[in-house]
Amino acid sequence: MITSNDLRSGNAIIYEGNLYQVLDTSQNKTAQRQMIIKAKVRNMRTGSVVELTFIGGDKLEQAIIDKREMQYLYDAGDALVFMDGETFEQLEIEKSRLEWELNFIKENADVTVVFYESEVLGVNLPDKIALKVIEAEPAVKGDTATNAQKNAKVETGLDVRVPLFISEGEIIMISTEDGKYSGRA
Repeated sequence: MITSNDLRSGNAIIYEGNLYQVLDTSQNKTAQRQMIIKAKVRNMRTGSVVELTFIGGDKLEQAIIDKREMQYLYDAGDALVFMDGETFEQLEIEKSRLEWELNFIKENADVTVVFYESEVLGVNLPDKIALKVIEAEPAVKGDTATNAQKNAKVETGLDVRVPLFISEGEIIMISTEDGKYSGRA
């Protein structure tokens, strides 16, 4: 058990049967009133973000989240297959649960799979990932009055806006948060 006063960003809690990860907290204490704690939380199963309000001292159930390094092996049609490098145990995760992550995961890449008890919650990606450009539009000469960009496609199939100097075959860094170009690798 954890008290609402001890909530910090990154904590995982179970509240009203739902599994949440705390994103941010704020405390408000006024004279002759109990402390009110507002926590911005993400539902770890659905991904929705909500704000919960607690009174100072409320008891909450803390959830123990397990993270394991696994290797992405292959696409099995409606699921993706991952393998634990230590036990060689294979795990299938439905493709529909990893739609955004599919833009950044290559075969044989190492990823962190997140579990709660035996339930798979998803995959954690690094902040930035290096991917190879397989298709890039030609640059238009003289189109550099402002921060000119062109379309490019990377090896996972993601379309990205890149600067004019990027060409096919180059490896670029892409932010996994918003899917935007963030530099050369």
